[in-house]
Amino acid sequence: MSINELRKDYIIDRWVVIAPQRKKRPLEVVERRPEERGHLVCPFCPGNEHLTPPASLVYILNTNGTVKRERDTDEDRHKNWIVRCFPNLYPAFTPGESGVIPGLEGGLRYVRSWALGHHEVLVESPNHDEHPGVARVSQLIHVINALKDRVSFFMTRNYVKYVSIFRNHGASAGASLSHAHMQIIAMPVTPKVVSEELAASKKYYEDNNGCIFCNIIGEERRGERLIHENDNFIVFAPWASINPFEFWIFPKRHQSLILGLKEGEVKSFAETLRLSLGGLRSLFNDPPYNLGFHMAPAEYYHWHVEVYPALSIWAGFEKSTGMYINVVPPEEAAKLLREELASERGRIAY
Repeated sequence: MSINELRKDYIIDRWVVIAPQRKKRPLEVVERRPEERGHLVCPFCPGNEHLTPPASLVYILNTNGTVKRERDTDEDRHKNWIVRCFPNLYPAFTPGESGVIPGLEGGLRYVRSWALGHHEVLVESPNHDEHPGVARVSQLIHVINALKDRVSFFMTRNYVKYVSIFRNHGASAGASLSHAHMQIIAMPVTPKVVSEELAASKKYYEDNNGCIFCNIIGEERRGERLIHENDNFIVFAPWASINPFEFWIFPKRHQSLILGLKEGEVKSFAETLRLSLGGLRSLFNDPPYNLGFHMAPAEYYHWHVEVYPALSIWAGFEKSTGMYINVVPPEEAAKLLREELASERGRIAY
């Protein structure tokens, strides 16, 4: 690709300029920043459980290989855990009285009385550096199952309209602590991008009696933006990527929430995460990135994960217009990632 193109997202009203003429070569978009551990004592490491709130969920491995699910108390914190989830000390959303939805103020100052919801941290491993790009597949299986447990819990709260799962990797991508962890926010509103995806998915479903994302998967499996696929999942660079080397992960079977994952699909998802994030890590020497789940309990929606490597900076044009410039065509990104993943397969541990 030698000319710049203006591309529209598959389904939402978002435009991207694919501008290879603004770069000399793909790797020049990378500006690595030194990542430092900002704390001499990591509050997420084993032995420091008292530095965090009591865990709402703890996975403990039994001698027979099964998992025991526990909770901490104010007085007692479980040790020998393999996954640990607890309220964020500095939450963006906070719980209120059960079942109570705060009032609204009208006019131009439309606001809820408080940001009602939940904000939790899920520590992915007792091993400080067991990030998904290097983790054992068995450990990632525990992480996925723990995410399912917490999503299932939050969705029983009547004031929760959306559950966001995200991961910030690296200080320049917003991670304040380097220990491997994700965050979960349960909130009383559905975010704009997901709302737009839901609306477009619903219209397509009603007009065509099918899932638009399933059709996208079918097209990308045959195209040059395909990065990886196995029996249950597909990884591809989206047509209108807003970030250099952005990629999306979709389950092939139509499902709206991760709660629908079967046991074999959980393992397949863990392998897909390990391989794709490991390939990104190898290609760019462990770059910063953001990862987010998109999911909603609607029959016409198809959950997926979007990964945004933090390899460039959005500047005045993007911030003032809401339109993005991506200097690496997704076809080129997919080719490089596809080649790297082929080498990464031999490094996976179970």
